[in-house]
This record gives sequence, C-alpha cells and structure tokens, in this order.
Amino acid sequence: MADTPSSTRAVQAKSEAGFVRAIGLFDGTMIVVGSMIGSGIYIVAADISRQTGSPGGLLLTWVLTGLLTISAALSYGELASMFPSAGGQYIYLREAYSPLWGFLYGWTLFLVIQTGTIAAVAVGFARFLGVLLPSISAQSWVIPPLNLGSNYAVSLSVQQLVAIVMVLFLTFLNTLGVRLGKLIQNIFTSAKTLALLGLITLAIFVGRNHAAIADNFSHFWAIRDAVPIEPGANFLRGMVPTIFAGSGVFGLFVALGVAQVGSLFSSDAWNNIGFTAAEVKNPKRDVALAMALGTILVITLYCLANFAYLLTLPFAHIQNAPDDRVATAALSAILGPVGAVLMAVAIIISTFGCNNGLILAGSRVVYAMAHDKLFFRSTGKLNKNGVPGTALLLQGAWVVVLILLRTRRPDGSYGNLYNDLLDYVVFAVLLFYVLTIIGIFVLRSKRPGAERPYRAFGYPFVPALYVVVASAIMLVLLLYRTQTSGKGLAIVLIGLPVYWLWSRYSARAAAPSPGMN
Repeated sequence: MADTPSSTRAVQAKSEAGFVRAIGLFDGTMIVVGSMIGSGIYIVAADISRQTGSPGGLLLTWVLTGLLTISAALSYGELASMFPSAGGQYIYLREAYSPLWGFLYGWTLFLVIQTGTIAAVAVGFARFLGVLLPSISAQSWVIPPLNLGSNYAVSLSVQQLVAIVMVLFLTFLNTLGVRLGKLIQNIFTSAKTLALLGLITLAIFVGRNHAAIADNFSHFWAIRDAVPIEPGANFLRGMVPTIFAGSGVFGLFVALGVAQVGSLFSSDAWNNIGFTAAEVKNPKRDVALAMALGTILVITLYCLANFAYLLTLPFAHIQNAPDDRVATAALSAILGPVGAVLMAVAIIISTFGCNNGLILAGSRVVYAMAHDKLFFRSTGKLNKNGVPGTALLLQGAWVVVLILLRTRRPDGSYGNLYNDLLDYVVFAVLLFYVLTIIGIFVLRSKRPGAERPYRAFGYPFVPALYVVVASAIMLVLLLYRTQTSGKGLAIVLIGLPVYWLWSRYSARAAAPSPGMN
C-alpha cells in the first residue's frame, strides 16, 4: 500500500535513533529560558545582599554570574555542534576524556543535580500555590513524619503531595511526545518571561521609591549588615581569615565567590537544550544558537530584576525580606496586598514551566547512558511516541523519593533532603562545567580535523577566562563552604565504584557464553 503524504512526513520526521526532530530554534530557546527561570530570581537576592553587604555588591554578583554563564554558553556551542546527539554534556565529557567522566556527570545529574532541582522547584510551586489556597500547607499532614534514625525522616504533607502530583503530571505529559512537551514549554515560558518583564517594568516606571534610590545609589558600595564569612572547616580557622565583604579587595572577592552559590544556581540549566539535541531539527546550528540567545535573554532579565529591586526597596528591606521573598516585597510595595497574590501567581507559572523543561531534558541523559551500557537497559528505549518513556518514569520516581525524604534538625523541626543535596552539588556543577570547557581545548588537540559548524566565541581567551574565574570561585567555596563542597565532591566520587561495578556487569553480560563460536 502506498504511503500517504502524512505518513511519509511522519517517517521523515523520525531521527535515525527514533527520536522525533520537532524542536526548532524558538522551541530550543524556550527550553533554555524556561529551564533557567524558576523561583530563584525572586528569592536569592536577599541572601546575596547579606553576603555582599552593598547594592553594588548585589549587582556585581549578577554581572559576574552573567559574564560567566554567557561565556560558558558561547563556548559550549562548539561541542554542541560537534556532537548533536541525545545526552549533551554527558556526550561532551565522554568524547573529550573517557566514558568514566561522562558517567560521573550523568550519575551526579540523575542523583542530585537534575532531580534535586525538579524536587525543589515542585515544592516551590506547591508553597506559592499555598498563598492562594492556604490548605496546601507544609504542616497539614497526610502522613506525619516517620523518623529514620536521628538525622532523617520521611513524611507526606499536603504541600509535598501537591509537589508530587505536579511532577507526575508533567512526567506523564512528556511521555506523550516531544511536540506536546515543547508546546507546554513555549506557553509557560512565554507567560513567565512576560511576568518577569512586567515586574521589571512596574518597578522601574511605576514603583520608583525616591527614598530607596537615594539610600541605595548614593551609598552604592557602602557595606551594611554584611554577614561574616567564616572558613568552612575547623582546620582552616588558623590558616584562612574570617572575611567581611568590606574588608578590602580580598574580602569583596570572597564575598562575590560565596554569593555565586545563589546566583549561579538560579542561572543554571542553560545547557539542557544540549540533552535534547537528537530532537532538534537543525542541531548543528540551533543548539548553539538556542544556548546563546536563551542565556543572554535570561541574564539580561536577571540583572534588570535586581536593578528594579534597588529602585523599589531600601537595601535593608532587600536583606530582610520576609522568607527572603524579595520580589513579593517589591511588588507589594508597588501594588499593596494584591502584589503578593500576583507574585504568587507569577511564581506558580514560572515553576510549572521550569519543571516541564527540566523533566523533558533530564531523561535524555539517562537514555544516552543506557546506550553506553552505563544505566538500566530499559531506560535506553523509546516509547511509541518517540521519547524515552522509561527514563522519564524512573526520573520521576526518584524525584518523588527526594520530595518524601526529610532531614531532622536539632530543634526537632524538619528540613528537605533535596535542599541539602543541592547545596552540596553547586561545587560539583562548577567542576563539570570547567572540565567540559577544558574539553574544547582537549578536542582541538585530539581531533583537529573534526567538523565544527560553530567555533567557540573568542577562543582561546573566552573559554580560558571562564576556566580561570570558575576555578577561583571553586577555590573560595572549598575554603569557605568546605562542608557542602566536600560533600558534593563525595557524591561525585561515589560514582567511581558504581562505574566500576556497572562496567564489569556490562562486560560480563556482553561476553559470549562458554562453548559459543
């Protein structure tokens, strides 16, 4: 029977691996923007302002983050154009170094980076939905906390339940095909970008507070109420000084380095479009372009948002915003009580769209690992809709576990395990970014004749500058956030025996049985 035009188009749309190439440049840019903008931009300015201690320090933190992130995205474009396959950064590390380095990244991404972020964003969604529906509370228990020893517990509050439902719902929708996933992403990313732009516009043109402007910009570098930054381990106390942001150039450098934890994490996930390269229509061009365009757009909005906060709120109000909700405080100052409601709606939209992008992209790394026999074989298969359905479900299941698990505090209250894990892996995220960008130099040497449809902007100076600055930030984190950085490094290193065991199992499974010819 002859093919109909529609069936012919459907066959042509399939990539060699079975993926559907349905993501265009606009869609890819929306994945970048949507995955980056979550709830962080509305919250982390409070912590950054306490660490840097000045309006100038707050803005300089975001400018530094912007320069780092944009330079990384412009550098990654070369790798994305060389390896337009599902898996993105996992593939880049594997090709530049060895399968071990790809596995360590994929292991950390699945265990904490991607899944922990999805869990945090889902609970943020539920928390702000609770502003509109007070019954969605962290203290309304479906299953009260059950202690698992002295440090951990498991529980199910109404807030956790809503977060879990959100994750499972988006996971299910993404199993139905990339076209639906990208449609959801485009709608919610457009909405939340307009919402953030609306906040900026209101603050700059309607909510200008002359007292705040005089306080913030007349004393732009004046240090006020900055928290001391102490060495991160007892053995460092005699060797490394306690720092205040105002204690000279070195003090500012350390404060900016520590403050990058919040700003870099809020700006992360720009590389997620690389995970989906097998579904991009023109991956050798559009993955690199989407990274660059999306990152520049988001960083511009982030810097403008923090500038808007300084036009609206005195610096002390930014430092001491209730629950660190700086954007809510700014919008409330402009619009009154209705501002808090509008901000909650904006963050609900933002977190929903953010998690859709993270869920869509993250499963593609697991898929690529499975094809290298470094993850469960079933996660390397596509479902009838051309997406890695099993990888999506496994990712969703692990996110649910992270949401349910709690930490026990000394005062008897409960924290969220994923928050601790995400604090731990900020150092690891930077480490993998540095290794990946060094991989550009490695591959230029190993494969000088390889096709490079896009070459790293400003090579070798821009990639080298990123490596130097990011390495300096990592050193600051090791000295002043030793406990969290060390635990993040430990999570990565646990992957070494896991890799060894998985490799041995895969080799044994692939070996011919005795007696076979």
